[in-house]
Amino acid sequence: MAYFFKRLVKSAPIAFSQSFRSQYKSTSTNFGLSFGAIAAISGGISYLCYFDSPNLVHLEEIHEETGPKVALNPNKWIEFKLQDKARVSHNTQLFRFSFDPSAKLGLDVASCLITRAPLGKDAEGKTKYVIRPYTPISDPDSKGYFDLLIKVYPEGKMSQHFASLKPGDVVEVKGPIEKLRYSPNMKKHIGMIAGGSGITPMLQVIEAILKNPDDNTKVSLLYANVSPDDILLKQKLDVLAATHPNLKIFYTVDKPSKDWRGGSGYISKDMALKGLPAPSDDTLVLVCGPPGMMKHISGDKAKDRSQGELTGILKELGYTEEMVYKF
Repeated sequence: MAYFFKRLVKSAPIAFSQSFRSQYKSTSTNFGLSFGAIAAISGGISYLCYFDSPNLVHLEEIHEETGPKVALNPNKWIEFKLQDKARVSHNTQLFRFSFDPSAKLGLDVASCLITRAPLGKDAEGKTKYVIRPYTPISDPDSKGYFDLLIKVYPEGKMSQHFASLKPGDVVEVKGPIEKLRYSPNMKKHIGMIAGGSGITPMLQVIEAILKNPDDNTKVSLLYANVSPDDILLKQKLDVLAATHPNLKIFYTVDKPSKDWRGGSGYISKDMALKGLPAPSDDTLVLVCGPPGMMKHISGDKAKDRSQGELTGILKELGYTEEMVYKF
C-alpha cells in the first residue's frame, strides 16, 4: 500500500517597501522596484509501505522534490541576467538580477556573493577577470531576483563594468560566501558601525532581525558618510527605525548641509560611547566601511582576511576581539 503526502503550497508576497518605491527612479519604465511578486514553494514526500514477509513491514521514503531549487553555486560561476537598474545617488546604482522564480537565491545571513567580469587577455591569450564581492540588499528569501547596491568609482574596474551593463546583459556570480552566521537572539544587543556602501551587510542583518517576531535583539547603528546626499538607503532605514522600537540609528557626515540635524565629522569615541551597546558578553559590534574608517574604528582585517587584531576606538572603549566582527 502506498501513502502519498503532499505538502501545502505556501505563498509569500515579495515586494519592496513604500520607501523603496518613492526613493528610486528607474532607468526603464518597467523597473520592478514598485511591483509585488508572489512566489511559492511546494514540496512533496511520498511513503511506500510494503510487505516482503508475513511479519515485516518496510517504510520507504521517496522524495519527489528535494525542496526549493537554489540559484547560487559555491563551486561554479553562474550567469545572472540584469533585469533593470536605477540610480540611487550621484555615484551609486541599484542593480536587479533575475533567476528562475521557482528557485531561491541560497544566501544565508550574513553572507555575500562573488562577481566576476572579463578584463582582456593575458600573454597566453587567456581571459583575465576582475573579481569583487558584494552583499545583496534584497531579502535572502526572495524568489526570482536579487538586488545589489553598488557605488561606482571612476577607477573601479568592476563598478565601471556594472555601470556599463544594460538590461538583458549577464554577470557571472559564485557563492554564497558566509561571513557571520546570524541566529535569532544570539546577542541581546548588536551595535553596528557602517561607512558608505558598508551599510549593505548591516541591512541584511537588520532586516533578518526585524522581520522575525520572535527575535528580540536590539540594534544600534552608527552610519557615516561624506555628505547627506551620500547616505544610502536613508529613507528605508528611517522607515524601519520609525516602525521598530528596537532599531536606533545615528547618522554623521563629514560635510553637513545647513539644515543637517545629525552628527558632524568622523565617528568619534564619544559617538561610539553614546550610540553603541556597552562592552558585554551579550553584545556584538559589527563594522564595515572603507579602509580608513576600519583602521580608525577597529583596525582592518589581517592580510589573510581573518579578523585580525582589534585596535582603534573600539579597543579603547573596552571591547574585546570576541565582541567585534569586521565584515
